[in-house]
Amino acid sequence: MDIRNKWEDFEEEYLAKGASLSKNSKGRKINEPLCSVRTEYQRDRDRIIHSKSFRRLMHKTQVFISPGDHYRTRLTHTLEVSAIARTIARGLKLNEDLTEAIALGHDLGHTPFGHSGEKVIDNILNKQKRHFSHNEQSLRVVETLERNGKGLNLTFEVKDGILNHSGKTRMPLTLEGQIVRISDRVAYLNHDIDDAVRGGIIQEKDLPKDELYILGDSHSERINKMVESIIYASEGQNKILMSKDIAEAMDSLRNYMFDHVYINSKAKVEESKVERLLTELFDYYLEHKNDLPAEYHDNGTEQIVNVVDYISGMTDSYAVKIFKEFFLPKGYKDKVE
Repeated sequence: MDIRNKWEDFEEEYLAKGASLSKNSKGRKINEPLCSVRTEYQRDRDRIIHSKSFRRLMHKTQVFISPGDHYRTRLTHTLEVSAIARTIARGLKLNEDLTEAIALGHDLGHTPFGHSGEKVIDNILNKQKRHFSHNEQSLRVVETLERNGKGLNLTFEVKDGILNHSGKTRMPLTLEGQIVRISDRVAYLNHDIDDAVRGGIIQEKDLPKDELYILGDSHSERINKMVESIIYASEGQNKILMSKDIAEAMDSLRNYMFDHVYINSKAKVEESKVERLLTELFDYYLEHKNDLPAEYHDNGTEQIVNVVDYISGMTDSYAVKIFKEFFLPKGYKDKVE
């Protein structure tokens, strides 16, 4: 018996009813020989970690554009989501490997400059009666763009969790995917509070006191309270839940963050620059097809889709670098570093 079989037997014996067993996966688009050491979900986790798009997350904005060394990036956000989601999965005896794979891959298609960049690209595409969302682009990354157009060939369950980790239309089909969906909200709410306080946008004393009384006064207390609530409310259920009092307090705190941080705060003063930068790059590449990398030439994909794929994959710093090369006179470049 190889090691993979032992893991599969462990899952069957130990995991709770409703957990996703790796041996029962709906499989991959392209069949592959099984690994003797890793389960199918463990293989997916490793493929995501070793992908180029995963490495680029370290240079993509979470909320604060060019904030400094101690603020979250898209990569640290992803790792925090993964940690929270794994704790919940372990507490509910669900498949931790599947949960981790979905969490690590959920934001692979995110744009440079965070949701500001996502909004700009979506607005550009809306003029063409199209739309852009980072979760759909994340699926496109793992299905098509990674490995020079071959994709990562992930399992159905991981792709479903990535696609449906956000948005209002569909919930993930697995409990593990639902864990990642709620863990994403827990992570970004709490780390955005932490970063907003560090950035002087809000102060701890200004946070709504009724919500803090329920959730806790510190970053760690709030996360712990939310995670405990999810585990206890979801145990034995066929969906992932949060207790009503914690959910209401969390939603209220989230509304506070929208009013004081996410909209019209100094965290967003750079958004007009992001809009101009990405719009200029988008228009340029639409008109100058040959300036795209070679893999985007004559690949059977519409030019506008190629441009979206390329720009959405850029890091913040690379987008700025390319903008300087195209739109700033060479004699002035060094003076604006």
